[in-house]
Amino acid sequence: MSSLTTIAYMVPAFVILLTIVVFVHEFGHFIVGRWCGVQVDAFSMGFGPELWSRVDRYGTRWRVAAIPLGGYVKFHGDANGASAPDLEALENMPETERAVTFAAQPLWARAAIVFAGPFANFLLAIALLTSILYVNGRIVLEPRIGVVLPDGAGAAAGFKPGDVVVSIDGTPVAAFSKMQEIVSGSAEKKLDFVIRRDGQDMHLDAVPAWREIENPAGKIRIGMLGLQASTAPGDSRAEKYGLVQSFGLAVEEVWMISSRSLGYMGGLITGRESAEQLSGPIGIAQMSGQVAQAAAKVGITPFLNWIALLSVSIGLLNLMPVPLLDGGHLLFYGIEAIRGQALNERTQEFAFRIGLAMVGALMIFSTYNDLARLFQRLTGGAS
Repeated sequence: MSSLTTIAYMVPAFVILLTIVVFVHEFGHFIVGRWCGVQVDAFSMGFGPELWSRVDRYGTRWRVAAIPLGGYVKFHGDANGASAPDLEALENMPETERAVTFAAQPLWARAAIVFAGPFANFLLAIALLTSILYVNGRIVLEPRIGVVLPDGAGAAAGFKPGDVVVSIDGTPVAAFSKMQEIVSGSAEKKLDFVIRRDGQDMHLDAVPAWREIENPAGKIRIGMLGLQASTAPGDSRAEKYGLVQSFGLAVEEVWMISSRSLGYMGGLITGRESAEQLSGPIGIAQMSGQVAQAAAKVGITPFLNWIALLSVSIGLLNLMPVPLLDGGHLLFYGIEAIRGQALNERTQEFAFRIGLAMVGALMIFSTYNDLARLFQRLTGGAS
């Protein structure tokens, strides 16, 4: 019954999540394009057959399509929603009409329009996290050790229950979450801990070990010491934040998420990280269903957090220097700025085909990972 309930939550939650994240991304392209004087022919949510549409006073066709798995903004003079120019149409346009096309804009304007999509995703995440922190605050656990797992790196380093972590490599630690943040990104690195035990400060050297944690969205490898926070009543406190402080903490959180994601991507390239951790639409949909279930019980906060996390991920993914993605366009613009002229049409077309193959291969591989994990769960993890 719980599986059926998850499925019932999964589809609408995934559609809502994707609609919000994609709309904000495409609206970033749209609004900056408008500011730069570009004519927007279409703003589409979804692909395929049109379910609803209207044309605004600027001539933009706003449409909702039958397949809610993305969206696009089509600027005047583009052949499609990927901002590939329709060269034949551009050549036959009157000069006044060509002036409002995307291709006719100066380099800085095209770069700004392209960058605006991922940037809007980061702004969405910051806005959501700021709202959550401002309204709810958060529970802060003191950096006091409650449990030391016997087979963990922390036990080997000499930690004991009751120890209070004062600093790590000279960085002050005021909360258990700060210690987790440092440790999770420091696997196989020796860290110098200053701890307070029985009123005395002392040093302990510890090397966090890699641990693989599985969740519905995929597998995550982080550094861990095998230490758990104290749950004693005096070792936690509720903190409320003003709007400015909430904004600052939200920016820090988005930076931390981005740093971890970029670290993982770098690990994939160097071979330190396993590609099995990649998750695709099925895994994200599963996680969306579970988060929506939790939100139905405790309030909307978990789902807003999940939207923020996915929005950052979508923003980072689109900034990858892969042709077809926003980052690929920005790469071409960087080359254009250095050379003083754009790459020729044939080179760009070849690069876009490579980019399409790379993105397609990533989607196929991540979907395979999703199906493999789903099969493992259905078979009880048997090998």
